[in-house]
Amino acid sequence: MGRGGAPKDRGDGPERKCIATGDVQPKYGLVRFVVGPDGDVVPDILGKLPGRGIYVSADRAALEKAIAKGLFSRAAKQSVKVPETLVNEVETQLARRVVDLISLQRKAGRAVAGFEKVKNWLQMEEAEVLIQAVDGSGRGKSKLSTPHYGSYIGWLTADELGLAFGRQTVIHGALASGGLTQRVVEEAQRLKGVRVKEDGRGHPKG
Repeated sequence: MGRGGAPKDRGDGPERKCIATGDVQPKYGLVRFVVGPDGDVVPDILGKLPGRGIYVSADRAALEKAIAKGLFSRAAKQSVKVPETLVNEVETQLARRVVDLISLQRKAGRAVAGFEKVKNWLQMEEAEVLIQAVDGSGRGKSKLSTPHYGSYIGWLTADELGLAFGRQTVIHGALASGGLTQRVVEEAQRLKGVRVKEDGRGHPKG
């Protein structure tokens, strides 16, 4: 998988249809929503809330289309309330999910942060995933390369990576294979789809 590429095709997960695009794809490429007791549409990032699931591709345009065209009500077969902040809430929850997973990998000894540690892991072929802050120096980031057949995550902020690694800010990070690494890659891809750059022109490019 190349820089910023999609997760490896697992081919064994259940598939669901996006209400906005009509595409059928594995659940890990979609965001699940449920209708709460008060009729509000609620994002279910972990896929564990009770109720009938409504699925939308992890893509900001698809989410905005589902909201604008009233597709949540159609899918739920009832009138529902869509919070104005729904898309941003999805982004926030996905970012928190990625941060939490990276943190778990760090506690398990499968993640390191800092230029020299990451560089060493890359040289020793310990790294499966290279992570770099979207707001980090381009010159500094260009000195490290994505692992061969590995993955690249480049759309978290330095503050978010800092939370994941228990520091104030982090620019460079790496994950070893195994454990929750594949889950991190999948959740990061979902985040990439809904995240918008600060200039508002769409999500960061991997």
